[in-house]
Amino acid sequence: MAPSFEFEDDLRARGLCRIAGVDEAGRGPLAGPVVASAVVLDTGNIPAGLNDSKALSAKKRGAALDMILATADVGIGVASVEEIDEINILRASHLAMVRAIEALSSPPDHVLIDGNLVPRELSLPATPIVKGDSRSLSIAAASIVAKTRRDAIMWDLAQQYPGYGWERNQGYPTKCHKEALRNLGVTPHHRRSFKPVHNIL
Repeated sequence: MAPSFEFEDDLRARGLCRIAGVDEAGRGPLAGPVVASAVVLDTGNIPAGLNDSKALSAKKRGAALDMILATADVGIGVASVEEIDEINILRASHLAMVRAIEALSSPPDHVLIDGNLVPRELSLPATPIVKGDSRSLSIAAASIVAKTRRDAIMWDLAQQYPGYGWERNQGYPTKCHKEALRNLGVTPHHRRSFKPVHNIL
């Protein structure tokens, strides 16, 4: 099932014009920040081929990203490893989402959030949508922006901390990454509250 504009059209029929889709990338990794994006699509110029970022190849994600940045209002928010360890990954994901919404050029009338919860810090009207990145075009666009931005951050970190395979695994707990953790130790970019890292410490 490809994402549609059904949720957005329902809200627009109620007179709400600026609808933002919001998604995050990086809840599961052992290293790196969590990155969120908020996207308000131009209803007259929606890029073709938008889908859940996990369903697209890196090449298709890159092409979609270029089209989204050229046509939509985009905000990006990040929560650091320190924030993840301090307030937990769910709260940090929600913090990144709120920062992404605040980074838009102007506040949206309504927010569509991927998942089953609305961030408690969000004061705007919002609707959570389970599997939203495969159901809403705005959330799909946000998932593409968040994933490509986070992948780029992890690629940069991989150059500074070689051996962990972050350019390939993006910090997720692959066999290679866990072996490197045991052999090379914990970096400042590892999440100390996550069990595989905590156990080594």
